[in-house]
Amino acid sequence: MKSSRPDILQMAAVGRQAVKVRDWARVNACALEISKHAPQDAEGPFLFGLAQKAARRAEPAARYFARAIELDESRYDAGVELAHQYILLNRYADARQLLDRYRSSLDDSPVYLDMAGQTYAAMSLYRDAYPLYKAAIAKQPNVEPFKANLASCAVYLGKIDEARSIYEGLLKRNPMHQQNHYELSQLGRAGDDAHIRKMLYVLQKSDPDPAKNIFIYYALGKEYEDLEQWDDSFRYYKKGGDAVKTVADYDVATDVEVIDRIVDVCDAEWLADTPSKEKHPRTPVFIVGLPRTGTTLTDRILSSHSQVQSAGETQLMQMVLKRNSRIQGVSGMTPEIVTAAAAADAAQIGRDYLDAISYRLSDEPLFIDKLPENVNYAGFIAKAWPDAKIVHLRRHPMDACFAMYKQSYFRFAYSLDDLAEYYLAYDRMSRHWRGTLGDRMVEVEYEKLVSSQEHETRRLIAALGLEFEEACLHFEKNIAAVATASSTQVREKAHTRSIDKWRQYAEHLEPLRQRLEAGGVDL
Repeated sequence: MKSSRPDILQMAAVGRQAVKVRDWARVNACALEISKHAPQDAEGPFLFGLAQKAARRAEPAARYFARAIELDESRYDAGVELAHQYILLNRYADARQLLDRYRSSLDDSPVYLDMAGQTYAAMSLYRDAYPLYKAAIAKQPNVEPFKANLASCAVYLGKIDEARSIYEGLLKRNPMHQQNHYELSQLGRAGDDAHIRKMLYVLQKSDPDPAKNIFIYYALGKEYEDLEQWDDSFRYYKKGGDAVKTVADYDVATDVEVIDRIVDVCDAEWLADTPSKEKHPRTPVFIVGLPRTGTTLTDRILSSHSQVQSAGETQLMQMVLKRNSRIQGVSGMTPEIVTAAAAADAAQIGRDYLDAISYRLSDEPLFIDKLPENVNYAGFIAKAWPDAKIVHLRRHPMDACFAMYKQSYFRFAYSLDDLAEYYLAYDRMSRHWRGTLGDRMVEVEYEKLVSSQEHETRRLIAALGLEFEEACLHFEKNIAAVATASSTQVREKAHTRSIDKWRQYAEHLEPLRQRLEAGGVDL
């Protein structure tokens, strides 16, 4: 319900103005007054919700937005805000339900059209997000963040020319915007140094603090690589990684401890002790490994099959393990969570995961979760599902490491020292899974996949118990969205250009090679 009392309307206007200037004390005061004098008015709990959202308190924010909807179900703003909080609370099915309910009511609000698009995108539902971004821009054509969101979504949907046009337009208006230069650089191979010269000018005129220039460093590294200027390319990749290291709160030992605990806890005896025997109507296929080892390519090949759907990359396996560990208040995975999750009911882990991902699934009997980091949880997957498929991608260690090093995404790959430590831990774990899981884990070598695509595809399809389909050889025609670092590469046919790419940088990568070799990695 909405009050028509002038004093309440005035208080609501004061509260909305306070939101604009981020005066959250005043917002709370206005919300309190409205709730006190007009308890059936949805504006009071809505303002409370905005204040809690600003304080990053997702649970109370969600409660207030839900209350606003109870009082006035037409409040699409509360609906979209609640859906956004549900994403933070890992309640994806509830978030999707809310967005589907309110999306037809958003035409007069470009802000909430864009927010709804972002929330769909956070669930990798890019086809739902795209028209909302378009509608927001139709209402307010000159809002740059709206355009940037549309461009990002267009990339994931394979609309590369549209994305390029948007980024070029944004850079025409604001030539110094480093992230837009970076995004533009990722859309194809540079044929000349025209964009490099523009980016060097931006770098010359920008703040000299390296931490302020991370995007432009990585973009320059990528385009120098396109032009086969290897030394300049590595110099800028290293500048980017070094700059991130100065501001990142990260210690590789934390990840190594988790991996080592997984190896210690998830042994053959644990795996054989009360595994789940439940059968489910849909079978998960987990594509795992290190990033940049061909996991996206494999996902595209398999999801081109009529019996296989891709759910993309999700964090749901880790979320379910943390929930079943009963350890609260920890953001990342820890050795303690691993130990506690290993003692949890495997069948319940399987049920919780399938419940969490159900919002993404259609009718295909097999579905893919393609998060590379799930390699850490291969033992949990094998124990939770008797029929789950685990596809493990492998790639030459030096190519794999360099491919991660030159991206701006991976917390353990910003320095060669961290990268070596992480890879050695991963190598120990992958050897452990090979010995523990046996043929439960289907291994695919990237080099064979791109050089003998049909043979390897047929082998992989057979390993999943499926009949071969010709469409799997033409994955580049797959129209499904791709939201990974490979989103542009997998729109073309398989190629071998990336095999042995690391050798162009061999002198710079020699410390990494020596460290891996000393650690027993087969090079």
